[in-house]
Amino acid sequence: MRVLVVDDDLPVRRACAEIAAGMGFSTQAVESITAARAALAVGGVDVVLLDLKLPGGGGLTLLEDIRTKYPETVVVVMTAFATVHSAVEAMRTGAGDYLTKPFTLEELSLTLERAAQRRAFDVESRTLRERLRNGKGMGNLIGRSPAMEKLYRILAKVAQSRHPVLILGESGVGKELVARSIHMNGPSAAMPFIPVDCGSLVPSLIESELFGHTKGAFTGAERSKTGLLASAESGTVFLDEIGELPLELQTKLLRALQEKEVRPLGSTQAVPIHARILASTNRDLNAMVESGKFRKDLYFRLNVVSLRIPPLRERKEDIPLLAAHVLEQLARDKGTHHSFSDDALRLMMQYDWPGNVRELEHAIERTVALSSGPVLHMADFPTQLQEFQRHTHARDQVVATETEGAARGEVSTQQVISIAEMEKQAILNTIQQLKGDKLMSAKLLGIGKTTLYRKLKEYGIGGEE
Repeated sequence: MRVLVVDDDLPVRRACAEIAAGMGFSTQAVESITAARAALAVGGVDVVLLDLKLPGGGGLTLLEDIRTKYPETVVVVMTAFATVHSAVEAMRTGAGDYLTKPFTLEELSLTLERAAQRRAFDVESRTLRERLRNGKGMGNLIGRSPAMEKLYRILAKVAQSRHPVLILGESGVGKELVARSIHMNGPSAAMPFIPVDCGSLVPSLIESELFGHTKGAFTGAERSKTGLLASAESGTVFLDEIGELPLELQTKLLRALQEKEVRPLGSTQAVPIHARILASTNRDLNAMVESGKFRKDLYFRLNVVSLRIPPLRERKEDIPLLAAHVLEQLARDKGTHHSFSDDALRLMMQYDWPGNVRELEHAIERTVALSSGPVLHMADFPTQLQEFQRHTHARDQVVATETEGAARGEVSTQQVISIAEMEKQAILNTIQQLKGDKLMSAKLLGIGKTTLYRKLKEYGIGGEE
């Protein structure tokens, strides 16, 4: 990392350069603004130690130039005690830190260390953003829409920390992919990443899985088991669908996170935990807190940073990229090569994908499996998309009829079917075609089992109907 020292005081300039060199930095020392501008123009300067009182113009002027032309360079201003006001002004202008003269060797060393860490963090964040934007980031995150660009910026920052992160989004948007991306691009990437599905295990099993148990703690506990929170060491534990966790276990989880230790079932000894906690949900935790179904203190503990993953209908411009990515994966796995016809692409862009990316992936996989040729057409796609296409065509005809009628002064009584009704028909038709197999229907629709049963309940349909 390269440090440029700009100070007209020779002893100070020489001392700063020697200390920086002793810390392992590549250093260059100059005495004027003109010389500093020439050094900056060559490029590669990471940190500038800048005296505010320089001949040939003030240091603030040079600072403004650096912020405009070299925004990634970290500037540390140096000032005499009588000009602390100037240092404050410099911080407002964009300086990263400041030193008050005279300063000690330790103060200079600590300041340079902070500046170097900030510069390294900025470089890592920018690199990660580029990898994510180009679809090369860990976790197969794909997309260049404004919504995804915003997500990448936040991901690049939170990946470098150890704070808890709450990942919000509908079923199928890729919450676990985002969690894996945070882990794999963070400082603990070499440590375990352990996902826990809080919605698929009964409460007693979740407690045993998270906290561990001793031999004989309950019927069937033939040997002791270390809980996932402890076995993750300094890695990451991902609590998927945290909103499904029973209140009793919410209390125990909160205590574990606060005290950074767990007590296995049947044990009197606490075990320390060091794992980073990431959690996700497709439910409204604020509403659950208000209704008493989720602990407010646990919500605040998990929600240090929150990420919202946009549903696919809010970033439809990413659908061609995602679809192409799925075809590439299938080509690698199965050795088959396919492409989309124009009508198929148009259909995918029009459809709202209630099951989000998971539904898109399953739809393409099914279409490839059942297609008779290398080009995938609209007619090859699953039932729910066929229904959507028919309803869209019917709606367009209704709109055209109403438009013609309005031109003649007529009033049409026809109603355009709602998106919710289309979704309902797609779900019911799929279940009917699969002879009531709800698990297979959920998989084919690209939605979770819990989501499917909730939808059926909303439609007033019982388990056996």
